[in-house]
Amino acid sequence: MQEGGVSIIVRKGDYESVHYALSLAAAALAVNKPAVLFFTMAGIRGLMGPPPPLDDWGRDAINRERGVGDFETLLQACTELGARIIVCEMGLRSLAIDRAQLRSDVPFTVAGIVTLYEETKPGMHLLTL
Repeated sequence: MQEGGVSIIVRKGDYESVHYALSLAAAALAVNKPAVLFFTMAGIRGLMGPPPPLDDWGRDAINRERGVGDFETLLQACTELGARIIVCEMGLRSLAIDRAQLRSDVPFTVAGIVTLYEETKPGMHLLTL
């Protein structure tokens, strides 16, 4: 992978935020840039399901009808292209979400903010959605 890339903190539990985080990560990976997705607080719901219990989930079908990349396609692209997916341990505890409630088909690590900082290499952009 080249220098640059993105680390994205996914903290909101709405469709638009999680969808856009996946879009940004998939785009970075498609141009050979690293991508880290750090799911915390309500954003963790994006890794539940399928379908995930995200606010405004109905937008996914609308996006698919309009030729916009849908949630599952973007998530699959991120996993297949090598996104580093981290689920925040503090967020899991704070919201009383059991790891067993998360998707088994998505490789992720449960870790904390220190790991996010370690994975965000020099030159990478740190974004929050």
